[in-house]
Amino acid sequence: MIGALSTPLLLLAFGVAGAVVVVASVRATALADMLADRTRLGEALAGGLILGGATSLSGIIVSTSGAWSGDASFAFSNAIGGIAAQTLFLALADVLHRDANLEHSAAQPENLVQAVMLIILLSLTLLGIFGPDVAVLGIHPVSVVLFLAYLTGLRISGQVSENPMWTPVQTHETRRDEPEDSDERHRSAKGPALAFLGLVALLGTCGLIIGQAGGAFIARFGLGSSLVGALITAVVTSLPELVTTLAAVRRGALQLAVGGIIGGNTFDSLFLVFADAAYRDGSLYHALARDDVYWLATGLVMTSVLLAGLVFRQKHGPGRIGLDGVLMIGVYACAVAAQVISG
Repeated sequence: MIGALSTPLLLLAFGVAGAVVVVASVRATALADMLADRTRLGEALAGGLILGGATSLSGIIVSTSGAWSGDASFAFSNAIGGIAAQTLFLALADVLHRDANLEHSAAQPENLVQAVMLIILLSLTLLGIFGPDVAVLGIHPVSVVLFLAYLTGLRISGQVSENPMWTPVQTHETRRDEPEDSDERHRSAKGPALAFLGLVALLGTCGLIIGQAGGAFIARFGLGSSLVGALITAVVTSLPELVTTLAAVRRGALQLAVGGIIGGNTFDSLFLVFADAAYRDGSLYHALARDDVYWLATGLVMTSVLLAGLVFRQKHGPGRIGLDGVLMIGVYACAVAAQVISG
C-alpha cells in the first residue's frame, strides 16, 4: 500500500515514520533507565535487553518484510548496515561526554561480554555465507545456531552481572551504575512497563512503513538494494539508538548508553534469523551481493575496535574523542565511500 503512493507522499510517509521512531525512542530511554532500577537488571543489561530490543524492532520488521518480498540483499544490508551505523553513534556520543572517553567512563563487564558475543554472532554469519548452501524448511542451519548463541549470550551476561569475576579499576571519571532515587528500587515497574510496551507497538508500525518505503525506493529510483538497506533504511531505523544514546549520556546513564548500542547490535543479529525464515527462495545467506558481505566485515572491524576501546579504557584521546572513536569513524567513512563508488 505504501509503495503505491505518489513520490511526494512516499517521501512524506517515510519522513514521518522516521520522526515518530525518534520521538518515541526519547521517551523509551527514560522508561528503560527507570525499569533498569526497578527490576534491578542494571543499566548495562537493561540497555541490551530492554532498550536495545525495543529500538531495534522497527529495523527487524524492515529486514523481515524485505526478505518476504524476495530481496535478500536489502534485508541483509539493512540489518548489518544498522550495526555499523549504531556503533558509529557511540563515537558521536563520545564527543558529548566531556569528562573522559566514554568507553573509559562506562566500564562494565556486561558490555565486554556482549561485544564478544556480537563478534561471535557476526562470525557465525560469515560461516553461513561461505558454508554449504543448504536449507531445512527454508531456514539455513546457521540461523538456528545464531538464535541459540544469542540466548546463551544473554544467560552469560546475566551471570556476569550477578556475579562478576573481575571488576574495572575505578577512577574519578568512572560512572557507577546507581539508581538516581534511593527509593526507586522499591517502586512498581508495572506502569513504566505498560508505557514501554505501547511505545514498542508504535515503533513496530513505523518499521513496517519504513520497510515498504525502502522497497519502493529500490523499484522506483533504480537504487541498489545494498545502498538503500545499509545507508537509508538502516540509518533511519537506527536513529533511535543515536537519540537514546545521546539522551542517556546527558542523563549520566553511561552504562545504559554503551549497553544500549552493544546490546542493540547483538539483538540486530537476530534480524538475519527472522529474515532467513521469511525468505522463501532458499538460504538468505547465499543470495547476497558482494557489498552486503563488505558491510558485514565493516561491522566486525568496528565492533573489534569498540571492544579494544572498552578493554584499553583510554581516558582522553584526540580532542574530545578517544582513539577508538576516531578509528570507528574512519572505518565507517571508508565503507560509505566504497558503497557509493560501487553503486
